[in-house]
Amino acid sequence: MIASNVVPRDNVRPILERAIEAGQGLLRLAPTWVPRSFLHPGRRIKLHPSDLYAYGANRGGIDERWFASTTEAANEGRVWHEGLSFVLFEGRQFLLRDAVAEHGAALVGAPMFSAYSRWPVYSKFFDNMGPIPHHMHQKFEHAKLTGQEGKPESYYFPPQYNNVDNNFCYTFMGLEPGTTKDQIRRCLENWNQGDNGILDLSRAYRLRRGTGWLIPPGVLHAPGSLCTYEPQWGSDVFGMFQSIVEGRYVPWSLLVKDVPPDKHQDLDYIIDQLDWEKNVDTHFKQHNYLEPIVDAGRSGPGYTDRWIVYGRIDGKQLFSAKELTVEPGSKCVLRDPAASGWITVQGKGRIGPLALQTPAMIRFGETTEDEVFISHEAANRGVEIENTGSEPLVSLRYFGPDAHADLPCVGDAR
Repeated sequence: MIASNVVPRDNVRPILERAIEAGQGLLRLAPTWVPRSFLHPGRRIKLHPSDLYAYGANRGGIDERWFASTTEAANEGRVWHEGLSFVLFEGRQFLLRDAVAEHGAALVGAPMFSAYSRWPVYSKFFDNMGPIPHHMHQKFEHAKLTGQEGKPESYYFPPQYNNVDNNFCYTFMGLEPGTTKDQIRRCLENWNQGDNGILDLSRAYRLRRGTGWLIPPGVLHAPGSLCTYEPQWGSDVFGMFQSIVEGRYVPWSLLVKDVPPDKHQDLDYIIDQLDWEKNVDTHFKQHNYLEPIVDAGRSGPGYTDRWIVYGRIDGKQLFSAKELTVEPGSKCVLRDPAASGWITVQGKGRIGPLALQTPAMIRFGETTEDEVFISHEAANRGVEIENTGSEPLVSLRYFGPDAHADLPCVGDAR
């Protein structure tokens, strides 16, 4: 069903043009909530406790909020707009995806729209009480076989959303150097015999607030229980390689969800989806761990802009993210070379003509004043940010491919 205040795609242009003019190139976005049936919500993303199962208990608890997303969530039984962000204006709403289809060059930039015909990235908070099963996201060549795209991703652990560790503040990543494909094969063969033991072949890394990781496609990982900001490529493909997590059975169907049907029992094919060299890398942390880097050229008195997600994956700049902190009583003009999705994580103020307020609690279906899409044109022109509160105004924003000429490399923080 489509709500009465949702503008159909064919009628988006007039209201979009008014929204762009009124917002000076900024678009207000509504919260986008996504449930996961195989996980246990961590209760830190501000959703009211009574609304954790707003999609129905059979769909699982809501443990994710997606930002500036034009990517559908690949959930069984999903509602028609699951994972897609809505723009709010004049008491009505319309899909950001439809807005980009109408005014792609102005919103995401002509080069990006010409190359991808969409906003090809998204970000989210994922927030769980315990760990996610050890899994990987398919590489582009494997995802293409099911009509999809691969999914590299990244993590940043915002202190503002991590007042507690929850149950397991560690993430298994990759495989122990020296692991063989035959060992992984035995784990898959033992799927229905209880815990298949794949974590015995991996290493766990303690998670630290204010740091992050870069995760290439094809690399196994079992994200731990810190609330995580996750810029990533615009895809929701994955394959679970762990049969039981925290006593909960993971069905085989979640291992082969994005595998061609004739390969669902082909263990060699399933294992070959892994990027073996990256999984058994003897210097995994050195090649994937991120610490914030101050962007001195875009910082000044009363405000600091930091790189929090950076680096390249297989030589390509696919996404990146920054954290802007504006001190009480201060303001700055933010100029970026590309569009971005913005989420406020602390404080109050304004961005251009739009108010900013970090909510303490959000009811399912309510709108907020913490999320904005900054268009390509507005980013290049410059947007004034002002802190009107008594505490630091802190925001996270993420960018699409090839946005920066000066993007740091992994390891530059050292």
